Amino acid sequence: MALTRCVAVLLIVFLTLSPTSSSQSIIQMITKEETHLSSDGVSGRRRGIDLYCESWRFTVETNDAGSWSRIPEKCADFVKEYITGERYSSESEAVADSSLAYAKSVGLSGNGKDAWVFDIDETLLSNVPYYAIHGFGSEIFDESSFDEWVDLAEAPALTASLRLYKGLQELGFTIILLTGRAEFQRNCTGINLQYAGYSNWERLILRGDSDHGKTASVYKSEKRKELEDEGYVIHGNSGDQWSDLTGFAVATRSFKLPNSMYFIA
Repeated sequence: MALTRCVAVLLIVFLTLSPTSSSQSIIQMITKEETHLSSDGVSGRRRGIDLYCESWRFTVETNDAGSWSRIPEKCADFVKEYITGERYSSESEAVADSSLAYAKSVGLSGNGKDAWVFDIDETLLSNVPYYAIHGFGSEIFDESSFDEWVDLAEAPALTASLRLYKGLQELGFTIILLTGRAEFQRNCTGINLQYAGYSNWERLILRGDSDHGKTASVYKSEKRKELEDEGYVIHGNSGDQWSDLTGFAVATRSFKLPNSMYFIA
């Protein structure tokens, strides 16, 4: 009898307390779920865009994207954050580290013909100040405004590349600069390079009249072949475009720096 009364009392207590407790739990669950949905509505879409843009950038760096004239419109913020953030500089440093590690393994002849070829734009010099006011690649490239920027000779050095450049000189490599810039830009290019901290390169090769109309890959391949014909051994080649590195007369090792702002064939 006592046991029956005890069970009855416990049942009454449970029924009295349970609705409130259950209601609070349900309210808490709904609140959390609604909060999750509302807060993740925007961030979820942003994650989707970032994932798309990261995948697109991957295809650019692996040379799978093919020819393109500007970055996808929805990736403008992504590219801006990438270029101005830590990842771009970190990846550039990683490329420099790999380049130096390889360079230290090369047995140099000591005859002055052990060459390392560098591109200039987005390899030695950064045009980010220019692209920052031109949508980080979201605008169609305007050659006239870019030439005006080049004339200023104010492009800063890529820190990682400057470290690599000086490290290669200390190891005894001969530095050759091979750029798609035109011959009329030789003076401002040389001034800019020195302003950014580069010096003592062996040769600065720019596009002459006979080179206009050629793709970068063909033009740079021809110039590398001329270097080889002069007896240079191109142990390494650094560039931000695949057209800096591929074609014929390629280097023993080529090192691709990141660039998701523009494409050059």
